[in-house]
Amino acid sequence: MAVRYQLVINCIDPEPQARFWAAALGYVPAPPPKGFASWEDYQRDLGVPEMYRSKVLDRISDPEGNGPNIWFQVVPDRKTITNRLHFDINAGGGDRSIPFLLRKQQVIAAAARLVELGATMVDPSADEDDEEDDGHYAVAMRDPEGNEFDVN
Repeated sequence: MAVRYQLVINCIDPEPQARFWAAALGYVPAPPPKGFASWEDYQRDLGVPEMYRSKVLDRISDPEGNGPNIWFQVVPDRKTITNRLHFDINAGGGDRSIPFLLRKQQVIAAAARLVELGATMVDPSADEDDEEDDGHYAVAMRDPEGNEFDVN
């Protein structure tokens, strides 16, 4: 049987990260547990010290309940090395029956939307031709705090 889990992403400022990733993934702010008005109230009830309680949006969830919850945990240090884990956002449809140029256009459009939300392209000039080498097209990007992810 599969195990339920949440994904925890370390960050300096959780609210902008939560808002960016909610928009990028189609997630929503995670509702607090039943019987609590906020995550802070829930954490207070658990005995979490004041300094560690959630005071801003720092959790998101899949509104359909299919994907994992994501918690943006505050840490004191900025990211300095390459991620050991990253998101691959499937914007091109992932199906090889979709023509390559259409998949590429969908990836480019998704990457442009994510730039508007605060992401940056790692190498915006990569793979500018319309050649279908192996049928795969992806754009390497960074979120607002510099975490790497791909749009494919």
